[in-house]
Amino acid sequence: MASKDAEPSAEPGHGGDIFTLDLADALTPDPGTEDKFRSQDNKFAFSPGQLSKMLNPKNHNAFYAMGGLVGLEKGLRTDRNTGLSIDETTLDGTVAFEEVATKNAPKYGTAGDTIPESKTPTEKHTPSAEDITGGFLDRKRIFAENRLPEKKAKTFLQLAWQTYNDKVLILLTIAAVVSLALGLYQTFGGSHEEGEPRVEWIEGVAILVAIIIVVLVGTLNDWNMQRQFNQLNKKQSDRTVSVVRSGKAIEISVFDILVGDVALLSVGDLVPVDGVFIKGHGIKCDESSATGESDLMKKVPADDVFAALGEVAEGKGGNINVDKLDPFIISGSKVQEGSGSFLVTAVGVNSSYGSITMSLRTEQEDTPLQKKLNVLADKIAIFGGGAALVLFIALFIKFCVGLPASQATPDEKGKQFLELFVVSVTVVVVAVPEGLPLAVTLALAFATTKMMKDNNLVRILKACETMGNATTICSDKTGTLTQNKMTVVAITLGKAISFGGSEATSHEKGNPSNNSNNADEISEAKPLLGAVPNVPVGEFVQALNDEGKQLIIQANAVNSTAFEGDQDGEKTYIGSTTEVALLTFCRDHLAARPVQEERDNANVVQQVPFDSSAKFMASVVKLPSGKFRAYAKGASEIVLNKCTRMIADPSSREISSVEMTEDDRDLFKQIIGLYAGQALRTIGSTYRDFESWPPEGAEAEDDPKSADFSKIHHDMTLISIFGIQDPLRPTVIDALNDCRRAGIVVRMVTGDNILTGSAIARECGIYRPEQGGIAMEGPEFRRQNEEGLKVIVPHLQVLARSSPEDKRILVETLKSLGETVAVTGDGTNDAPALKLADVGFAMGIAGTEVAKEAADIILLDDNFASIVKGVCWGRAVNDSVKKFLQFQLTVNITAVVLTFISAVYSDQEQSVLNAVQLLWVNLIMDTFAALALATDPPNPSVLDRKPDRKSAPLITSRMGKMIIAQAVFQLAISFLLYFGGASLLRYRINDPDVDTATYEAKRLNTLVFNTFVWLQIFNEFNNRRLDNRLNIFEGITRNWFFIGINFIMIGGQVLIIFVGGDAFKIVPLNGLEWGLSIGLGAISIPWGAVVRKFPDSWAETIGRTLGWPFFKLYALLPSLRKKKDNNALLEEGQAVDRKDSEDHRPSLKTMTSIRGPRVREHIGIRQRVHNVKGKAKKKINEKKEEVQEGLLK
Repeated sequence: MASKDAEPSAEPGHGGDIFTLDLADALTPDPGTEDKFRSQDNKFAFSPGQLSKMLNPKNHNAFYAMGGLVGLEKGLRTDRNTGLSIDETTLDGTVAFEEVATKNAPKYGTAGDTIPESKTPTEKHTPSAEDITGGFLDRKRIFAENRLPEKKAKTFLQLAWQTYNDKVLILLTIAAVVSLALGLYQTFGGSHEEGEPRVEWIEGVAILVAIIIVVLVGTLNDWNMQRQFNQLNKKQSDRTVSVVRSGKAIEISVFDILVGDVALLSVGDLVPVDGVFIKGHGIKCDESSATGESDLMKKVPADDVFAALGEVAEGKGGNINVDKLDPFIISGSKVQEGSGSFLVTAVGVNSSYGSITMSLRTEQEDTPLQKKLNVLADKIAIFGGGAALVLFIALFIKFCVGLPASQATPDEKGKQFLELFVVSVTVVVVAVPEGLPLAVTLALAFATTKMMKDNNLVRILKACETMGNATTICSDKTGTLTQNKMTVVAITLGKAISFGGSEATSHEKGNPSNNSNNADEISEAKPLLGAVPNVPVGEFVQALNDEGKQLIIQANAVNSTAFEGDQDGEKTYIGSTTEVALLTFCRDHLAARPVQEERDNANVVQQVPFDSSAKFMASVVKLPSGKFRAYAKGASEIVLNKCTRMIADPSSREISSVEMTEDDRDLFKQIIGLYAGQALRTIGSTYRDFESWPPEGAEAEDDPKSADFSKIHHDMTLISIFGIQDPLRPTVIDALNDCRRAGIVVRMVTGDNILTGSAIARECGIYRPEQGGIAMEGPEFRRQNEEGLKVIVPHLQVLARSSPEDKRILVETLKSLGETVAVTGDGTNDAPALKLADVGFAMGIAGTEVAKEAADIILLDDNFASIVKGVCWGRAVNDSVKKFLQFQLTVNITAVVLTFISAVYSDQEQSVLNAVQLLWVNLIMDTFAALALATDPPNPSVLDRKPDRKSAPLITSRMGKMIIAQAVFQLAISFLLYFGGASLLRYRINDPDVDTATYEAKRLNTLVFNTFVWLQIFNEFNNRRLDNRLNIFEGITRNWFFIGINFIMIGGQVLIIFVGGDAFKIVPLNGLEWGLSIGLGAISIPWGAVVRKFPDSWAETIGRTLGWPFFKLYALLPSLRKKKDNNALLEEGQAVDRKDSEDHRPSLKTMTSIRGPRVREHIGIRQRVHNVKGKAKKKINEKKEEVQEGLLK
């Protein structure tokens, strides 16, 4: 609260302060923004900089200085009624600032008529003449288009440098450089026997080439990923907005909206640009995402604000509260109530949202799975590093022990030591799973691209993973389960006449014995329907006189926010599907004029926008007689309760009404029940006449010219009850069966009454009362306590007449029961539930911008079947990563153990797999395997299992069984060849002739290397399945990536064996050896089948028994465990904090991100300092008390 002694403030925005106009400083350029005020050959009165002053922050002084709405309209060369001309290209002449601005307002504030030089110049995003295409050339040149400059993508070289900046690769590079230096010295400076090839340099070059290949492949993958996500972001940003051009309301791309456009606003819109409010009805905006203010801001027409400011300028205004005079429409805000139009004043980088967004561009965050895998990768790297260190120590001891007896020259000893070092380093290379993050990235990139083709636009990357493990889906009915093509198929007009709505439901036809409550109510309703004559639609229309027709037309045309426009090249209505159905009926059957003409001819004095909690909307018109008529329409049972009268005979000359008796009320309730039982949406239409407006005693508190509709919404006259049909989508029943098979429970959440909701839920198989399913209405649901909810929700299948709060409570309860919840939504009121859910699906066609902003995935076709495809791809992503993990851990264990044992066993301290060979294996298992296994499309069988719970481990017991079994098998084969291959194949490795012995030893090592690689290739096929089914080739023909990568791997291996002799230290193999290598490798497939048939429970028991020593060792490390537990608690706390902030923070993190928590907590800097000092004093006092207690003791 302001102090009595506070000085008057010239700044607007403080209701308790005295507001004074200050034109002298109104348009002064802020430091660093001077370039925005400069525009060459400006044919408009204002520059982008001057226009941005109105919203930096809200600035009534700047608005008044520029002449208000009239000045802006003239200065921007537009028209508030007809908008921009669609034929505009270049403009003739200019409009001077002085012609339109308020008298004596300086053009550049305190700088006068000249723009000051910029001390801290900023980048100015002004399009060049060559970049501008289409019409509106001058307008685009000065004010730019509504596009933000593309985020500067990393170049190929930058990505390569990022990939190369890996500690292991850098360590390898050092080893390669040292090896190359020594090799060049030996090649050109060392002694060689006659005929001996000078190839010592090849090993260093080969390591460098391998490093280059690893970096190159990783870079190509990153570059491709970056390109794919840029494409996704472009698609995500594009949407349509409604504007007026050449006097007609049209829909255009959000990128095409320009300064000077007259844009239309309706409930749920996310405002894309800045502007000033022209006119409308009850516009209230949520600006929390832009200003941090949590209250809804009511918008006042700009002319009214200018008039009030004019009175202040003349000294007549007194102490006005400028908070109540808000004509500013801020980009990034959300329209929560009302409808209207505004004049666009800033777009793109010049808008408030655009300029902030440019400064807040951040990198894509890691997904939870990526983070989990990064932790696992670090643990594996520690294991590999430990193994490499132990190996190096063992080999170094052997090397030192053998030095006294060694006859080698110093350079040969140096080479031996270098080889020892290189072998140890390559163990780290093999153990470090660089491919893990790559596999996740590839799987997600591949999945999101494919999901786009399946009409799933992924906005939040983690949703891909989460969706695969969804356990329940809370789905809307209209447009998701149904086609959202509403058609009026039944009307009851008072008690006088009706058409349609007399057929039995499809459910009743198929189940005549059904004895549910709903069926009983419907059967009771049928005899009562005879009380209202039912005729064909043609006779129904003929029975209406002109006044009756006009009453129905005006009740729907005036009391509506839908409008006529072009969609897909056809003239149609655009707006709520229910309103479109009603308007279409009026046009096709009642010969209604164009809806805009009907509205122009009606003198509308007030509109009450649709409210999801009240479930009705209203409009008030002034009749030619001087009276006022209020039309209200909405949920039929709700508006029926507000009625005391009903329309009389519609065929009489004048419209009249009669009193509604209790019997009449019961009749209408039964008719509503009958319609609802046929899965029809029921809408009631009512009216009431008044002598004056607003009626005495019903004035609204915030606007005396309007009425508080809740005070007069009673004693209404019922016009009609409409039955509107929305048929099920053809694919819904199959999709729901798929969900049932996949262990996913689908719940319908609808705004319709319980009869309509239950009828449709039965038809598509969601509602199954015979299996204990429950259908409940929102008011009853929200009255339950927490314990009651936990009992009801597991059995709840239909939630009817639900409010946004009901939906939120349902999601919250399901999550508290450990469910992974997916939610669909299309309205602004669905945003809290979408944000709270684990995965939020917004409708791409019918969804509001607020819903899309709150959602993780956007359904481009609004079809429930697309959600099931999203589940399949989500499971495919998780499976792909687990397949790769299973494959890589097998290779890790095998390669590290094989290298370690063979190097220690060898007399020359050399591993059977040398450094270059291990690098090739590393390339196979990291990059190629990631490409092959991460691109498997989902098989239909992915829906044959239950979803994984959130607590499920990353490596399951089934995966562990396969990893250990395959690693043991591969080690057995490798050791058999390494230790027994010479005697089995009669290799003469102990031949007296040194050359022969060396060659034979190379043959043996080549055979081991070749067999090892073939074991990995065949094991890759094994890892295409994670379950215990035997068909590992299922769907392989649909994954050309997998086939192609394997051909590359096989081709590379063949090439290496035949021509890679010197670099890989191998020799060509004969046919027998090739057959042996491939044959032994192929055994891993039948061995995999044996492992799959081995019971998982047995494997788990064996694992626990063998792992007991490791668990005991872990138990003996309390400090490590305590640290880990503390970290886990810290992460959990941070996760809760993050979740809380995500639930309460505005979805567009713009100003709130910059200004921090002070905006949300409303704590000033002094208060914060005081709080910190208080905490410090408290700690000091506690310490003093401890010291005194110690002295006393």
